[in-house]
Amino acid sequence: MKNPSPCRATVHYTGRVQGVGFRYTVKSMAAGFDATGVIRNLPDGRVALVIEGDRTELEAFMDAVRDAGLAPMIRDEDCKWSESTGEFKGFEIVR
Repeated sequence: MKNPSPCRATVHYTGRVQGVGFRYTVKSMAAGFDATGVIRNLPDGRVALVIEGDRTELEAFMDAVRDAGLAPMIRDEDCKWSESTGEFKGFEIVR
C-alpha cells in the first residue's frame, strides 16, 4: 500500500512568510516526500499550505519546513486535519 491512511493538512503560517522565498523553499522540499498539494500566499499576509498523504509523512513534511531554516520566519502555525480529497496530482505553488 502506497498511502494506507490518506488525510489532508491545511496549515496557515503567520510571520515574515511572504516575499522571502518561503513558498519556493517548501516546493523544493516537497519532492522528498510522498505528499501532494499546493502552497499559496494569502491576502492577509499568511501563507497557506494544503497537503495530502499519509499523516506520518505529512507531519514529517511540516517538521522539515521548520528545519529548513524557515522557523525564524514563522510566528505561528495553525494546522487543521481533514479527510483527503485526492484532488492534487503533484505539488505546486498557486496564486
